[in-house]
Amino acid sequence: MKYTFRPNVWMTLATVLMLGLCIKLGMWQYNKADARRTLQTQLDARLSEPVVALPAKIMALESWRYKRVKFTGKYDTRYQLLLDNQVQNTVAGYHVLTPVQVDGTNTFVLVNRGWVARTAASVGEIPRPPAIDTPMGSQQIKGDIGLPANKFFTMDTPPATDGEWQAVWQNLDMTRYAKSVPFAVQPFVVRLDSKSNAGGFVRNWPPPGERVSMHLGYAYQWFGFALTLLVIYIVLNIKKVER
Repeated sequence: MKYTFRPNVWMTLATVLMLGLCIKLGMWQYNKADARRTLQTQLDARLSEPVVALPAKIMALESWRYKRVKFTGKYDTRYQLLLDNQVQNTVAGYHVLTPVQVDGTNTFVLVNRGWVARTAASVGEIPRPPAIDTPMGSQQIKGDIGLPANKFFTMDTPPATDGEWQAVWQNLDMTRYAKSVPFAVQPFVVRLDSKSNAGGFVRNWPPPGERVSMHLGYAYQWFGFALTLLVIYIVLNIKKVER
């Protein structure tokens, strides 16, 4: 009894396509894990650096990621937004982002003041945004610079054009925000320091390296699928040849 390898044409094409897809998805997850490791290294390095005064304008944004800054300014709640789908200890809520006018300038900075829980709602009702307490007068703001993602999938509605501010957003789109407000705003967010008394809420900022193991697990899973598919393809196409 002899064996020969006689691959089926259609099975070969399907296997090649599926192998390519599995490997591509595996590399995508692996690259996400690698990117998070890089961000975690950058964050760890920033923690040892001193707090600096926020400059009037930042040119190279990426070089300022996680850099700790300070400035004084007044909160303007007219264009405050609540970033939806934020979870803290399995409880759904929002991140409160309030623009701050930097003292002595016409420039605003969006400050993430932390997490608040959703208000209770009856079955079938949409939860109403919670009441947000905001301190008056000039505040000493200290925190680190965050750069919001510029690529994401969203089913969020566009900003209202009838003069009514849309407070709840599904994603933080800085381009959209800049077009929706009547003032100049910096293209980044300052995450309020956990020890600051400038009107903050729950500020357990998750480290970027928190999900590295999750992405690696997904990557190895996709690579495992690819290897299993290749073995199945080889086994199914080995035929016995009788003398």
